[in-house]
Amino acid sequence: MSAENDYCELCDLPLSTCIHGMPKPVAPPEPVKPVRAPKVREPKPRKSPAAKAVSTRTTAPRKWTQPGEFMPHIVALLDEAGAGLETEEALNRLGERMADHLRPGDHEKSPQGELRWRTAARKARRELVSTGLLSDDQPGVWKLKG
Repeated sequence: MSAENDYCELCDLPLSTCIHGMPKPVAPPEPVKPVRAPKVREPKPRKSPAAKAVSTRTTAPRKWTQPGEFMPHIVALLDEAGAGLETEEALNRLGERMADHLRPGDHEKSPQGELRWRTAARKARRELVSTGLLSDDQPGVWKLKG
């Protein structure tokens, strides 16, 4: 190379240091991102409230017997007795009748100090009174209406 070619004609600087003599570095091309097809989400089948209730019961076993489970036993017990029963007598007979159906947690005491199954049985009785199957005309007596 000759000495004439070592200098830039535009800025009179050596070509190795001038901006005109050094071309801009070529940027590497950006990688091509693969084009993905959009995800198509299929709608999930909706569960009815009843189905949700059933599915939660099957996943977590209950610790206590629900009041609804006492209802048929209460009606059968009072039907067999023929007349009304005092509350304590009705609960004692119901306890004997349902001994095999009660869960371990039913024998624990509730915060009010009563066995949990007895509290649930009282709730079941109140529900039966509100539906009209049991009479509440005598306090402390469980009897069928009619």
